[in-house]
Amino acid sequence: MLAFPIPVLVGVVFGSLLWVMAPLKLAFVIVGLALFLAIIRKPIYGLLAFAFIAPFIPYTTVKLGIRITISEALLAITWLGLLWQLIIRKLELHFGQTEKALIVLIVFSIVPFAIGQLIILAEGSGLVNWMRWVLNLSLLFLVPALVDSKFKRDQLIIMLLLGVLANLLLSIGVFVKDRDAQSMIPILETLRYSHPEAIKDIFSGNFTRMASPWVHPNLTGGALILFLPLAFFYGISESGFRRKLGLVVAVLSAVGLMLSISRGAIISLALVLMWLAYLRVPYSSKMILWGGILSVVLVVFYPPLQDRLSTMFSSSNASTEIRIDEYKQFPDAVIKYPMGIGFKVDPPVPNSGLLGISNLWLNIVYKIGFIGLILYMIVTTVWWRETKPRGEIRNVTQANALWLGSHAGIVAALTTGLFDHYYSFTMVLIGLFWLLVALNLQISRMSNSVGADNKKLDHD
Repeated sequence: MLAFPIPVLVGVVFGSLLWVMAPLKLAFVIVGLALFLAIIRKPIYGLLAFAFIAPFIPYTTVKLGIRITISEALLAITWLGLLWQLIIRKLELHFGQTEKALIVLIVFSIVPFAIGQLIILAEGSGLVNWMRWVLNLSLLFLVPALVDSKFKRDQLIIMLLLGVLANLLLSIGVFVKDRDAQSMIPILETLRYSHPEAIKDIFSGNFTRMASPWVHPNLTGGALILFLPLAFFYGISESGFRRKLGLVVAVLSAVGLMLSISRGAIISLALVLMWLAYLRVPYSSKMILWGGILSVVLVVFYPPLQDRLSTMFSSSNASTEIRIDEYKQFPDAVIKYPMGIGFKVDPPVPNSGLLGISNLWLNIVYKIGFIGLILYMIVTTVWWRETKPRGEIRNVTQANALWLGSHAGIVAALTTGLFDHYYSFTMVLIGLFWLLVALNLQISRMSNSVGADNKKLDHD
């Protein structure tokens, strides 16, 4: 008796919606509702969807009361699904030392958030920005709760690499076709990216640098070095489709990195490769060699890259001059905002007469003060102690490839912090960063000794 009214009710509801909504929009609503229900039932679907969408089109937005990226909306729905599963199954979340340290950082951030709400006179919602930041950090807790088998972990890696591949095919394809970063503007407008004026300003400022859905070329470079080591080591340790996927993503990431001409990312990757060579990691020396050859080939056949490289390390370079001014003014910012500026705006504060800072660690001070930086460094130190290599790594196998690739990507991302700030508070990108940290921790905890003895890391 109860089964009959349900389809009738559904038919009446969607039939009524046809009166007020276009068929295409209604189709999106139906698909969205189906996806929502699927994620609530199986939250892993939401995490897998995030793993593909976030590295592909990270800042495509949707309006759900407030405008939010689809990437973050997927995270929010995934958490709803997980909380529902925790209630009905009476499951518990278990946190390690790194997770506990991050919780302390999140709790402390309420202090600079509250202070910023009082002292910063500017447009913007500090509460929304703080919640988005916490949502991105929460991947450190979400991944171990949902990825509980080798099969699910492999699915997650594949979705991440497919997302990166889709981004690279779009970015490199558009750039090779027109040799003009501004060609990406109409595509991003179609994808409902916010702040079109800022996008036009970024792409027109230096149109010879490759554009991508990450928008800023430096941000593109930073995102690519996070996943390049993972793609490479995953590829050489697997076979068939997985091997091809990993190696293609690694090669295209190297090409995209050079076309983005992000000097901080290029230097950071080179330093990480030297570190891997010091650990005697197989293929690291060859990666340095082939990376150098690829760089030379691109420089020879792409004149704008020659011009950029000829000035990018010069003290007279405009970008370098701005960075020098940022460091000169940073003490003034600390004196004016000793507890940070909070979350209402990103540095610099409008009408303050100050500049921002292109450094991950100092940007944390700018946002949540020196205490926030100390807590962030504690999180990083605890993670390093849990996952660091225990000696030379002379073999790359399926057992240690994911640990090695994720570890190298995280170290590369943190190293870029010496040159830019995007791994501190850049939404979606920091979500992907903490996702990789969570995977790295999970794999490391499956072995009492990582690296030196090359023990099997999977026991599922």
